[in-house]
Amino acid sequence: MHELSVALGIVKIAEDETAKAGAEKVELIELEIGTLAGVDFESLEFVWPAAVKDTVLEFALKKISVLKGKAKCVDCDTVFEIQHLYDSCPECGSNFKGIIQGKELRVKALEVV
Repeated sequence: MHELSVALGIVKIAEDETAKAGAEKVELIELEIGTLAGVDFESLEFVWPAAVKDTVLEFALKKISVLKGKAKCVDCDTVFEIQHLYDSCPECGSNFKGIIQGKELRVKALEVV
């Protein structure tokens, strides 16, 4: 399951940053995940308790900001929202675009104690 490895990666980042700060645990973790990042949010929620058990994140509050997909058409420079990587430009129908937003998968902030 892909989301388990994502969750374990987040745990690793949190543990590394908590150790750098000389803290013992995380009270709050803020994540930014784009709709085009390939993460199934329900699956992530399902695996989260198992991934964080006995870690610095076990009792942390988790906040996820979902970033919608956004692209810019290469042919007509229109900026538009996309649901899927294969969506075409609504103005000219071109499939050539640059992804501006939506592929993010990052730990935005940690509150440690």
